[in-house]
Amino acid sequence: MSRPATRARRLHRLTIVGLSAGTALSLTACQAGDDSAGDAPRSTPKQSTAPRGLLSKDAATQALDTYVKVNNRANATRDPKLLNTVEDGQVYEQSSADFEQWNTMTKKDQKWYKTAFYYEGREYLIPSSDSGAGWFAVKTRSSSDTKKRDILLILDKVDGTYKVVMSLYTDERLPKIAVDKNGFISPADPSAKVGTLAPDGLSNAYEDFFETGGKTAGTTFAATEATRGSLDAYKSGPGGELKSYAVEKNFAMKPANPKIYALKLADGGTLAIFPTAHSSELMLKPQYMSQFDITPGKKEAVYNDAKRDIVTNEYQGQALAVLQPKSKPRVMGIEYRLVDSR
Repeated sequence: MSRPATRARRLHRLTIVGLSAGTALSLTACQAGDDSAGDAPRSTPKQSTAPRGLLSKDAATQALDTYVKVNNRANATRDPKLLNTVEDGQVYEQSSADFEQWNTMTKKDQKWYKTAFYYEGREYLIPSSDSGAGWFAVKTRSSSDTKKRDILLILDKVDGTYKVVMSLYTDERLPKIAVDKNGFISPADPSAKVGTLAPDGLSNAYEDFFETGGKTAGTTFAATEATRGSLDAYKSGPGGELKSYAVEKNFAMKPANPKIYALKLADGGTLAIFPTAHSSELMLKPQYMSQFDITPGKKEAVYNDAKRDIVTNEYQGQALAVLQPKSKPRVMGIEYRLVDSR
């Protein structure tokens, strides 16, 4: 899995050339017949089948245990192909970017990234087999996280194998998930509005924080650590001397993996795990284009180390939000990674 970013979006410093400048079958063989009934016909045995889950808890445990084992091996050797056998979706976009940018990390971060981890306090959130969902979730915590934050994992079947496709640390404790009398969760319709937004409308609405500084998103979403971090990223703009020589603009874009996952909460709300993405353009002001070039920072240079007038970065993200009928959507966790620079 990709390890958590310390900010809503990692910002990267660039410099200008020439200037000093980051989830029994019970035979109620109810044989009602009585030997004293003579020729009276016996009743037909009845069968009652208890609802089944998409998969058993044992199977879900095995899928997650396999993920942890392979993930730890892949992290230790920075092997994206190995990791892709158990991981996909937005989280794989982020993990593979971490591998590409390995040499830009500090020795301390590299050591931490390679340290084996495991998931503790697992709660398997499995839908019934007739729910229409092909995925299950796990609420857990990571042994490597000193803050012991909740993590929500989504495991979906990709090419016949359950892979982790979303993995997100939350800034707040996860709310109680709705579970029926058989212990199964209820997936929610991503296109169904809950209050002002449907899960499938969250990404576009949220990216306004980066495009405009939250002119619309600021009143659409409840204020949380995630929204404040996104606003900080927008406000920071070009760093150092670049403030005088360049401007930065952000544009919402289609996530690399657009599938949305949603499940019902015990209080009637919906928990949505959604992908999101944007690009940023750092551009010299017109009057300086003939005099200077922008030198990409270390992470940008992994993808393109050429000095240029415009540096376009692509950020792929994943986020988690709670939607309630009578309150604003609350984004409880969001994480982006730089995945390309051109």
